[in-house]
Amino acid sequence: MLDGAESSDFRTSFVREPSALKQFPALVLNADYRPLSYYPLSLWPWQDAIKAVFLDRVIILAEYEEVVRSQQMAMRIPSVVVLKDYVKPQKRVAFTRFNLFLRDEFCCQYCGSKGDLTFDHVIPRSRGGVTSWENVVAACSPCNLRKGSKTLRQVGMHLRKPPRQPSSEEMRNAGRKFPPGYLHDSWLDFLYWDAELEA
Repeated sequence: MLDGAESSDFRTSFVREPSALKQFPALVLNADYRPLSYYPLSLWPWQDAIKAVFLDRVIILAEYEEVVRSQQMAMRIPSVVVLKDYVKPQKRVAFTRFNLFLRDEFCCQYCGSKGDLTFDHVIPRSRGGVTSWENVVAACSPCNLRKGSKTLRQVGMHLRKPPRQPSSEEMRNAGRKFPPGYLHDSWLDFLYWDAELEA
């Protein structure tokens, strides 16, 4: 098993920037066969997946048709791997702009519009409002300008839902509502997106 510090580094190394996933990314599953992250999806560049196989950290569940070769061997590129040791998910959700937008499902919490988002202090800072999960929401620019430094009652605006700190499970569920643009066929048996099923 991995110790705490090593486990944390190991976990964050699974969620990579899209630029590192140009060709044949591997879906990385925890030992319970669930993705470590849905948004962004826990993916590895193929080179890291192969390295993990040789380090005996993962089991290959599915492969691409493509093959990589060295002088001694040839190997099909893994498309789905599962960790041999369970990596405990982080319980605390970091208070970041991205996580705030994800909690609010990338829509304005006043009018419901999507795109051109910023964030707004429900109780303005000028009136003692703090920057916290419970007082900051995603807002479109027009709603943010309309509200300004006034209270909701003063401007006759209403929140779609009261802001609060999300759990890591709630954030995973929120991430499932936003599948990436590319999903390899071999990944679909391990992903559960909130999409309508075809009859």
